[in-house]
Amino acid sequence: MAVRVRTLTCGWLTADADGMVPGQPGKMRMPVGAFLIEHPDGTAVFDTGMHADLEHSKARMRSTAELFEMDLSGADTVTGQLAERELAPDDIDVAVVSHLHFDHCGGLAQLPDARLVVQQAEWDAAFHPALVEYGVFNPDDFDLGHDRQLLDGEHDLFGDGSVVAVPTPGHTAGHQSLLIEGRLLLTGDACYCRLALDLDRPPGFAHDVERQREGFAWLREKEAAGIQLVFSHDADQWGTLPAEL
Repeated sequence: MAVRVRTLTCGWLTADADGMVPGQPGKMRMPVGAFLIEHPDGTAVFDTGMHADLEHSKARMRSTAELFEMDLSGADTVTGQLAERELAPDDIDVAVVSHLHFDHCGGLAQLPDARLVVQQAEWDAAFHPALVEYGVFNPDDFDLGHDRQLLDGEHDLFGDGSVVAVPTPGHTAGHQSLLIEGRLLLTGDACYCRLALDLDRPPGFAHDVERQREGFAWLREKEAAGIQLVFSHDADQWGTLPAEL
């Protein structure tokens, strides 16, 4: 039973390139990638893009607003992207989030009936008072009353080994990636882009830089084993991806 995976382009962000790949000059414009996963036993998304309010105001981002310029329209929200594929919000059974930063969980408000799947370590870390005050995490993005499944390690989403959440901490305390059919690895922010992986340069503001560097090595091992890596913020790769992976 094949799993269908389709890309969702949930807007674009521009930030200092040095913050994404240390040592890189200038600005970096990057996609906000999410994914639609259709399995015979249910339909899921991996990540949900940004909150719809960010089309008009960055106020909800608090102090982190100054770090990003954003390009977001209604068509770029998760529900806008789903509508282009003739799906409604209530067609989504499960929302797996790599982590709880604004550009990965902001669309949860548009998917109120989906079961939220997140690592327990991520959920716990996302309520740290100082990080919430600064805007690294915003509970208004994710603490919305969803049916919630908190994970502690790997999780087989549909019970047949085809879609597996794999912990990849470092960027955040409970970051996870998604392995599809043993052939495709959706990295989330375990690594922003190919350049960072090739240069072995994790961003300096990660929750645990050394652990993320270990994650980089793990990603290279998976790629060497024939698994395709798909980055959520790599403009060069995103432009070459087919609509269906």
